Amino acid sequence: MPLVLSDEQEMLRESARGYLAEQAPVAHLRKLRDSKDDIGFSRALWRGFAEMGWAGVLIPEEFGGVGLGYVEAGVLLEEMGRTLAPSPFFSTAVVAASAIGLAGSAQHKSRHLPRVAAGELVAALAIDEGAKHKPSRIAVAAARHANGFRLNGTKTFVVDGHVADLLIVAARTAGGIEDQQGVTLFVVDANAPGLTRERALMVDSRNSARLSFENVDVTADAVLGEVDEGAPVLERVLSIGRAGLAAELVGAGSEALERTTAYLKERRQFGRAIGEFQALQHRAAQVYVDLEMARSAALKALQTMDENLDGAGAIAAVAKAKAGQAAKLASQEAVQMHGGMGMTDELDIGLFMKRIRVAQELFGDVQFHADRLARMRGY
Repeated sequence: MPLVLSDEQEMLRESARGYLAEQAPVAHLRKLRDSKDDIGFSRALWRGFAEMGWAGVLIPEEFGGVGLGYVEAGVLLEEMGRTLAPSPFFSTAVVAASAIGLAGSAQHKSRHLPRVAAGELVAALAIDEGAKHKPSRIAVAAARHANGFRLNGTKTFVVDGHVADLLIVAARTAGGIEDQQGVTLFVVDANAPGLTRERALMVDSRNSARLSFENVDVTADAVLGEVDEGAPVLERVLSIGRAGLAAELVGAGSEALERTTAYLKERRQFGRAIGEFQALQHRAAQVYVDLEMARSAALKALQTMDENLDGAGAIAAVAKAKAGQAAKLASQEAVQMHGGMGMTDELDIGLFMKRIRVAQELFGDVQFHADRLARMRGY
């Protein structure tokens, strides 16, 4: 399949770019940050996303969504990366909706997906338990109790976890903490007794949370998929999230580069625009090439998922690693080429650098995916 968007997908991109530029520019993020907003995103903007059909982009029409594909979700994430738009789109409409759609029962789907599509439900995936992403290590215990299970343990770096209405929790029902077998996914009410949530405001002014489960009881109906068989589902969901984050990173890096090239044409030194200096031209060109490679990798991953989700793990890892590397370079060069003021909060470039650093870590950084690819190929 050609690595280009269709006419319909280009129309979606143009529509999203115009909407986000008007409704969620970088100034929107600044306002939320400076006001120390308790939620961290605008409920009104999230409802607007739902009205545009974005909240239901991956949800079938029978559940109130628009039934588009992963490429379309990536188009939206790339444009959100350009404006640093804070919203639960990634955590809810991409990751959680995919998990429920892939493994949920008919009851799960009919109960939760229409509310996601309507912008009425915020959901979050609780997977990591340490300082770094390591989905192979699941220690939160889910012991059989009464007619269901009892959860105990701690999750960290749960995006939008402090305001989520629903949590999708990976827990250990059998085996050792690094065994693939014995992982089960649970749908947990965020207000369940015994569950405490601590907000952790990240460097990019986005939300994450630390969740503590202390004898949290769930019924057997809370199981998402099959008991002890959650690892394959989780792997597919993480691949979707990684490809989506790759698209967002490409958007953020591209916007940082465009702002920098505009500055290079305006800033004058020694009687000429600094963009005329060959050294800066070479550096900007290298960033452009890296971002275009990352864009192609992200699009290939998303296209692969639309065709064969089970076979997309490797290309999703490639996309996440390349997009993280390229966007990091773009933000670093943007700060350097803007000179001293590139380090100030007054300039938006620093906000792009912070978001890129956080998105890099989420669902695995460059080193994580390089190691993962090597292991997948037998090294």
